[in-house]
Amino acid sequence: MTDLGQLSTLLIYGAMAAYTVALVAFAVDLSGLRDRGPAERRRKAVGIAMSTTVVGAALHLLGVVTRGVAAGRVPWANMYEFSILFSLVAVLVFLGLQRGRDLRFLGTFVIGLVLLMLGIAVSVLYVRADGVPPALDSYWLVIHVSIATIATGVLAVGAVLSVVQLVQERSELRRAAHASAQVPEPALAGVSGGPAADAADAGAAGAATRPGRWSRLMESAPSSAEFERLAFRLNAVGFMLWTFTIIAGAIWAEHAWGRPWGWDPKETWSFVIWVVYAAYLHARATRGWEGRRAAYLSIFGFLCVLANYFLVNLLFNSLHAYSGIG
Repeated sequence: MTDLGQLSTLLIYGAMAAYTVALVAFAVDLSGLRDRGPAERRRKAVGIAMSTTVVGAALHLLGVVTRGVAAGRVPWANMYEFSILFSLVAVLVFLGLQRGRDLRFLGTFVIGLVLLMLGIAVSVLYVRADGVPPALDSYWLVIHVSIATIATGVLAVGAVLSVVQLVQERSELRRAAHASAQVPEPALAGVSGGPAADAADAGAAGAATRPGRWSRLMESAPSSAEFERLAFRLNAVGFMLWTFTIIAGAIWAEHAWGRPWGWDPKETWSFVIWVVYAAYLHARATRGWEGRRAAYLSIFGFLCVLANYFLVNLLFNSLHAYSGIG
């Protein structure tokens, strides 16, 4: 079992190496799109990035599986295992999003986040593969924590999409301003000093609104509305999974502690997250909260997830603290 635990760690390091190569290749591709704008050309760097991402995901999956075999249980009973599993879910969701659309440029952001989480996991959160405390030795560990892990991975990608949505919306506004600056206004022609002055004014206006490098990059990306729709779908799925997580957690708490709910810090923060995402879905569906406001609420929701995971687990005195699970 110890050998398998060491093998699991080596596989996770191998996945991190593959993801690092992928991140560099994604960044090279992103830089090329930014500097040259959209072009009908073969993007070799992104092909390398996607291939190494798939290799990294395979090593990552093997690392999770061997961790579970080494521990003799499901591999999500502590913060280290939770981290390596939900980051794997995020990679799989990213790969799944490529079906039917080209969202490969998101790899820089998704793989960057995954590498950060894996780095924290192996350097700060790592514990040896072992058994679990008696209170965790339950089939509800399989049900409750597995769904929470999947939900966290899905919501992480939803937050990334919301961030990119905001970038794309700003680029769209700059492109619209640039386009309007190129249209001469007949009523002003010749008023401010003749054709030379008019040309100078038009040039100054065009320079002030000319799309920058990132705007040229975003021309090849889907619209901000498309990013918002994708984020909404992922957040809706994540919300349903989080709802099930809370319900399953309440049932498990009834079995383990004799009460379904006690406003423990972990329970309270889990409920706060549920309220934030419920407000996000309700506001967007019934009150027209589309665009920037929806994106901000989506990002805020995932920040609450991170606060629940890191701050509550590590800083608060909680009944859940001994497990360190999400």
